[in-house]
Amino acid sequence: MKRNATMSKNDKFKETELEENGFTEGEVTAQEPAEENETDALANLQDEFEREKDRYLRLFAEFENYKKRTSRERIEMFKTAGGEVITAMLPILDDFDRALKEIEKSDDDDLFKGVKLINSKLTETLRTKGLQLMEVKTGDTFDADSHEAITQIPAPEEKLKGKIIDVIAKGYTLGDKIIRYPKVVIGQ
Repeated sequence: MKRNATMSKNDKFKETELEENGFTEGEVTAQEPAEENETDALANLQDEFEREKDRYLRLFAEFENYKKRTSRERIEMFKTAGGEVITAMLPILDDFDRALKEIEKSDDDDLFKGVKLINSKLTETLRTKGLQLMEVKTGDTFDADSHEAITQIPAPEEKLKGKIIDVIAKGYTLGDKIIRYPKVVIGQ
């Protein structure tokens, strides 16, 4: 092996160590690219691992969101499952109210009591399913978000301007949702 006169002490030490272990300079340089290949392969594996880990975390988060969304949808469906049936029953409640008003005018107390009993059973059954009557009275302030104005008439008194004068149809809520707005007449 040819020694360069300008070799540093460190280079001389390495060369001496290589010769003692039976390596030539060419064999050492052949090992360096193998180490670089191993380093590149390790870096590639680490990158792939990070990508797969990220993909797994995203998939897990997406699945958790799916579970939460379906749970919310299921709860909402149970809350309003009978909503269509209850909404279809509202005209029957209106008919009962009209029938009670007309039967009350007659002298037949037994008929009035019988119809009132059926009406109260139906009303109580619907109440247990979440139906609530919206309380609206004459003189209440009109609110477009919670009332439906059928018509406007001249207010009989100055204090009834912009107020509810008459309630044409009752309003109902099912849970927190208004399923029928009260139909009202307001003063102008």
